[in-house]
Amino acid sequence: QSKKRGLSLDEKREKMLQIFYESQDFFLLKELEKLGPKKGVISQSVKDVIQNLVDDDLVFKEKIGTSVYFWSLPSCAGNQLRNIQKKLNSDIQISKRRHAELVDQHTNLKKGRENSDERNQALDALKTIETKFNELSGEMVQYSDNDPATFDAMKQAVEVAHTAANRWTDNIFTLRQWCSNNFPQAKEQLDHLYNEIGITDDLDYLEL
Repeated sequence: QSKKRGLSLDEKREKMLQIFYESQDFFLLKELEKLGPKKGVISQSVKDVIQNLVDDDLVFKEKIGTSVYFWSLPSCAGNQLRNIQKKLNSDIQISKRRHAELVDQHTNLKKGRENSDERNQALDALKTIETKFNELSGEMVQYSDNDPATFDAMKQAVEVAHTAANRWTDNIFTLRQWCSNNFPQAKEQLDHLYNEIGITDDLDYLEL
């Protein structure tokens, strides 16, 4: 025997709305959770279904004191549907006007662009020019390294790097002198340390 199919969300919404329409009364959530199973909606899903209906303005809720009441009347659904219909009709009219504008624009753009030998020749010439332009653009990229602006930027970068390198060299000389003045007894150990990290006697300022 096949298992009974559960209700879809739309079917659950319809069943819960029937509770409101048939009674035209106000309900607490716990009351709806008891009534839902009688319509085939399990109590565990009643809360989510009711909230879904509230989000769509088909069910209304109001907090009175410490309790929250839910209600819905057939006229509420009718008003909701009428509002939706009004919005859709407005969208249709806007779309029709936009379509008419686009048709007019298309017609105007076609004027002077009718197929002719002269127009086809002009299009072929334009295509040839575009192809040549793309080829020349590619060549310009290959020669960008020789661009004067690029060369000047590289020259400035070299000057900045040169100044920074000599500044650090000066800092190293200053540090070595300070260590020699303050730790003369550790000269041998310091010299060994300098050699290990690459600071040798031939260290000097860089020349451009």
